[in-house]
Amino acid sequence: MSTAEQPFRWRSIALPALLPTLLFSIGEGAIIPMIPVVAGNLGATLAIAGLVAALLMVGELVGDIPSGWLVARVGERPAMIGAALLSIIGLVICVLAPNPVALGFGIFLVGLATAVFSLARHAFMTSFVPVAYRARALSTLGGTFRAGFFIGPFITAAVIHLTGTAASAFWIHIVACLAAALMLILLRDPSASFGVVKSVRGTTGATLHEGEALVEQEARGLFRTIYENRGVLAKLGTGAALIGALRASRAIILPLWALSIGINETNTALIIGIASGIDFALFYASGQIMDRFGRLWSAVPSMVGLGLGHLALAFTHDLPDTVVWFISAAMFMSLANGVGSGILMTLGADLADKSNPAPFLGAWRFTGDLGSAGGPLLVAALTGAASIAIAAGTMGVLGLVGAGILLRYVPRYAPHVPRGLR
Repeated sequence: MSTAEQPFRWRSIALPALLPTLLFSIGEGAIIPMIPVVAGNLGATLAIAGLVAALLMVGELVGDIPSGWLVARVGERPAMIGAALLSIIGLVICVLAPNPVALGFGIFLVGLATAVFSLARHAFMTSFVPVAYRARALSTLGGTFRAGFFIGPFITAAVIHLTGTAASAFWIHIVACLAAALMLILLRDPSASFGVVKSVRGTTGATLHEGEALVEQEARGLFRTIYENRGVLAKLGTGAALIGALRASRAIILPLWALSIGINETNTALIIGIASGIDFALFYASGQIMDRFGRLWSAVPSMVGLGLGHLALAFTHDLPDTVVWFISAAMFMSLANGVGSGILMTLGADLADKSNPAPFLGAWRFTGDLGSAGGPLLVAALTGAASIAIAAGTMGVLGLVGAGILLRYVPRYAPHVPRGLR
């Protein structure tokens, strides 16, 4: 019996996919605002603190390459358990780190683990959720991820208030990873809940779940696929990379900015938590905008907003009411980011070959993640070479450039088709 023949119940994916994702995301949301703060407490300059924080995205980029192979070899659930345990190892290193170098190594391991966990949970949903429900399930998964980023900073603020140390945020992620791993270990075989799922032949001839085969195909021949699709990736893919860069820059530059203007750890976590709530609240509205009016009406306003938010920071660092400007820019950038929720996945699905989408989707995701790693590295480099205001201004200009690229190439490669004509 195939998955499509099984009666599907939404609660059936809660324990194996949604709740572990929520826990893992709460932990990640708890540590991201504190990484630059902890690095600063260990003696790092503002630029080095930015570099340490950027290693999270660098780890995710590096992890993109072997993750598909790993998930196909060990399975979705074991891969998620292993990723949670690897993340714990990285977090323990962060807790014990005597200097920024050790902290950066721990953060890099957490990034690797995040890449594996993300791909494994995507494969799980592909394998066990019927096609008729899959889009809604993946959208719910994305909302769960954003919910974790909303909740995590508030837990961090409470824990720092009780302990007085920013490094205590790492313990939140350790507990979250342990809970997620235990839940997955104690969970009964998913086939008992979902029935016998569809199996296909992998590239090596092994029998794999549908989701495992998908992520294996995404990873196999990645650089060859990038070369074969170099035309669209050099044009619209550049816009995708800039989306990734601006999103990642926002996640790094806000805590760095708070550190540079003297906001304490608790208030930093609270401000970023409230801003993440705005982001979380808009993930469904973004899908409605893309579906009703076209991808352009989500992508361009999002990039313009992120660009203007960075520029606002750049020109307000030394003003008397700089804290007010910081809070306003943080909320505005979260609004802009929320409007663009899901745009990269949606454009990737639009552009991929419908008969064999996996290779292109892997290349498209890698392109976006390349920007996600490059953006924070550029912020760190410019902060060290000039100032954090110059870094913010440069990212703001890149955001506006990205909006222009999207404005030109989205209509060419992903034109809007009115709903009634689909």
